[in-house]
Parts: sequence; C-alpha cells; structure tokens
Amino acid sequence: MRVHLGSDHAGLDLKEHLLAWLHGHGYEPIDHGPFIYDALDDYPVFCLRAAEAVAKDRAAGLDSLGVVIGGSGNGEQMAANKVAGIRCALVWSEDTARLAREHNDAQVISVGGRMHTLEEMTRFIELFLVEPFSGDERHVRRIGQLLSYEETRILPPLPESAVGRGPDA
Repeated sequence: MRVHLGSDHAGLDLKEHLLAWLHGHGYEPIDHGPFIYDALDDYPVFCLRAAEAVAKDRAAGLDSLGVVIGGSGNGEQMAANKVAGIRCALVWSEDTARLAREHNDAQVISVGGRMHTLEEMTRFIELFLVEPFSGDERHVRRIGQLLSYEETRILPPLPESAVGRGPDA
C-alpha cells in the first residue's frame, strides 16, 4: 500500500520518522515535502499534493492512503479536505484513528506533531492503516450524502423528524 505524506515544518520530524517506519513495515511511503526545515513554509503546498496523490491513486484503482502532519493538524486537515473526493479526519486518539476508517472511510488523516508523543502518533497512524471500512449501510449512506453534496452543492433532504423545525422551516 502507498502512503502519501505531507507536512509543515512542525511535522517534519514525525514525517521523517514515518518514512522509515512505513518502509520497515512493508508500506510504500511517498514524501510530498517539505524536505528541509523552514519555519515559514506553507502547509497547503505539501498537504494538497499528498491528498491529491491519494485521490489520483485511488481513482486508478491503487491501494493508497495519506497522512498530513502539522503543529495541531487542523490546517493540514482543512487543506486535504479541499481535494475533491478526499475525506481527511483529524486524529488525536486510538479511537479516532480507527473510527476514521471504520465509520468514515477516510483516505487521509491529519495528526498534530506538537500534540502527542512520537510513539502515540505512530500508533494512531498504524491503527488507521490497518483498520478496514465497515461498509455498514448507515456509514455508506452518510458518505454518499457528503459525496453528493460535494458534486452538486445541494443539501441532503431533512429527515421527517426535522421538517418544520430550525432555520429551514
């Protein structure tokens, strides 16, 4: 499996660690940068490329996932989620790492290099990479709603229990 990596300067050390860890565990890591420390770098440059590569690989039928890394992971997640068809989850625990795949079929995760130890982050990524999507109907339905909105910009219909309530009433 290919694993595309992108980060900013705050995630550079973890990215370097992951390149070796992934290779040692039988994955094919692809580094989208940065390649040197620059405190003024711009994470979208690298995270968009990593997410775009995952989308292209998957469209070509390849087994591919991605990891984007920053100080908090927030901006990197936002960048990856701008790529059409990509669902990137911010991961901060073992449960969120597993659920990103099991429930949301996320193809990319984002981690905060300043939020956790190297060992914790490596474990989150390991769990994400091995967890399969459950395929449960409710999760497939929800992902379908997201994909439909992404393509059409038409909101999904309200459930019967919400009709006549809230701002759409």
